[in-house]
Amino acid sequence: MRMRYYPINLDVQNRPCLVVGGGAVGHRKVDGLLKCGARVTVVSPAAVAALSEMAGRGIIDWHQRPYRPADLDGKLLVIGATDDEALNHRISQDAAERKILCNIADRPAVCNFILPAVIQRGDLVITVSTSGRSPAFAKKLRRDLEAAFGEPYADFLALMGAIRAKLLAEAHAPEAHKPLFEKLIAADLLELVRRRDLPAIDALLEAVLGEGFSARGLIDFSPDSEGQP
Repeated sequence: MRMRYYPINLDVQNRPCLVVGGGAVGHRKVDGLLKCGARVTVVSPAAVAALSEMAGRGIIDWHQRPYRPADLDGKLLVIGATDDEALNHRISQDAAERKILCNIADRPAVCNFILPAVIQRGDLVITVSTSGRSPAFAKKLRRDLEAAFGEPYADFLALMGAIRAKLLAEAHAPEAHKPLFEKLIAADLLELVRRRDLPAIDALLEAVLGEGFSARGLIDFSPDSEGQP
């Protein structure tokens, strides 16, 4: 069966995004955008206390009034999070006319993108989508993956990223990095990180990369990662 949605990871850092609706669903959408560094505007006559507090602290812009098509001007994307079906369809149509990315909560038929369930461990981001067929099952899969991929994965990727940055700073050719990282992975560096066995990690780094590579000198290990899956 042909896949309808083209999977991408969208950079919204410092990009203007609009959420129409100030209820609990709108709050969740705002929270997700803020975690990715977006500049968020909310349009809604009323808002839950958490959104009102964010607006008071200058974290978001809140226009306390009904939606207007001009609210879309200059926005990268819009999320409709209201319980008014006619308004949600209007937002979708207005966004289509302006060629703006649009998601209407729980209405995939009028979206040109949908939001997956997300698992994040530091720089590791895993997304799960059922193409809008069953959000409940996507949430179940997210919980399963959250149990399988614990905080040590964040430390592992932070270490691998720090190693890569150090190699690049030493003028190593990028194509020479691949076999080095493959050796580290094959030697189960992840398991050593999981166990927080810093002497063994340092010994492995020195054996594969040479002198000057120490886990302690590259990253601060998460204090809560020990013993987690």
